Amino acid sequence: MLALTPVSHVRRDTWLGRRRVQLLGAMLLAAVLPLAYRLIFVPESLFVSSFNAFWANLFAVCLALWLRLSVEPYPGIRSSLVILPTCAAAHAAVLAFFFFTRLPYDRVAFIAGFLLHVAWFYLIYFAVQRRTFLQIGVVPLGAWSQLVDLNGISWIKLEEPRLDLASRCDAIVADFSADLSPKWEAFLADAALAGLIVYQVKPLAESLTGRVEIDHLSENSFGSLVPARGYFHLKTVIDFLAVVVALPLLLPVMAVAALAILLDDGGPVFFRQRRIGHRGTPFRVVKFRTMRAEKPRAGHDLRKAAMTGDLDPRITRVGAFLRKSRIDELPQVFNILRAEMSWIGPRPEAEVLSHWYVGEIPFYRYRHVVKPGITGWAQTNQGHVAEVNDIHRKLQYDFYYIKYFSPFLDVLIIFKTLKTMLTGFGAR
Repeated sequence: MLALTPVSHVRRDTWLGRRRVQLLGAMLLAAVLPLAYRLIFVPESLFVSSFNAFWANLFAVCLALWLRLSVEPYPGIRSSLVILPTCAAAHAAVLAFFFFTRLPYDRVAFIAGFLLHVAWFYLIYFAVQRRTFLQIGVVPLGAWSQLVDLNGISWIKLEEPRLDLASRCDAIVADFSADLSPKWEAFLADAALAGLIVYQVKPLAESLTGRVEIDHLSENSFGSLVPARGYFHLKTVIDFLAVVVALPLLLPVMAVAALAILLDDGGPVFFRQRRIGHRGTPFRVVKFRTMRAEKPRAGHDLRKAAMTGDLDPRITRVGAFLRKSRIDELPQVFNILRAEMSWIGPRPEAEVLSHWYVGEIPFYRYRHVVKPGITGWAQTNQGHVAEVNDIHRKLQYDFYYIKYFSPFLDVLIIFKTLKTMLTGFGAR
């Protein structure tokens, strides 16, 4: 049953949870404090660069907050996940400005501002936000019951359309397609005018789960079946440039991995397999070999052979480490250079598995509308799967990525991937 909290028991956020307090604190710590240190302790080193760093840190704090507000229209993206990406993006934008304008700036003060900026918002998260659940008022009409199993929210059932009761909530959720009475419609309009966030049931559920649940492709569900074309082409350029920059760092790692494979059991270093890529075009993916090299036998089940199970006995000792650390995926940077893959996107499936999944799930092929990636939203949330039931849920994660295809979602996946690499989540 849905845990509903009486409105009279709703607890409001502490003062530290207010946006204006968070912004003011970040400004004082990240911008004012480094400048004050120069003024008080080393005034002889106070130059124009010090004031440039002050204004840069001040602007970065405001930009980071704006980014955070822009990417948190729904509560599914937790603050802990967006703090570092938004702070890093804001300070990187300011750093790029200094790089192109050649204006002087105090590097020590700028770096200190960034670190204090990040530390301040993590302090707020651990002190307040981690222990605070959003209170969302539920209009009990239509498909609101699909929120039953979603955790992390204090759901408050609104028995009647009264704004004084709703004002105690952080937001309101309603099924706009339900047969709402004029009183409820007027209530929702008044709530929006009063500054309350009013959510639609389905997008809110997608945000909390990170999945788009569909039984068939619907233009009304996605808005458009083709993701943002502008970012799609820009992403291809960014992918290529990122490989060019990263390759000098990756090549020594790949050389060590190749040597380890040879010393472990000999045999070929690379594993090549036909997989399905963008627009359903087959291509040959390249990975480090992590399993014993076996020749296919007559009557061998190719579909079963393409799957990797838990504690698969075919995995070598070195292969287990390469899989857990995701180093086995690094040779796919050459697939990126050939424009066959992206750094981020739905994982490309083996051709034999893809054909099988299409037979079981007809709209499975829609995931090929974007380029496959080395890492993706499904991999960082669910891990490796192979069975049809698990594939259906993985597909929901892939569709979420396609629906909300954007630069910020890619940045968020990068940080989640780093966490995955450290924990080994989902590896097989």
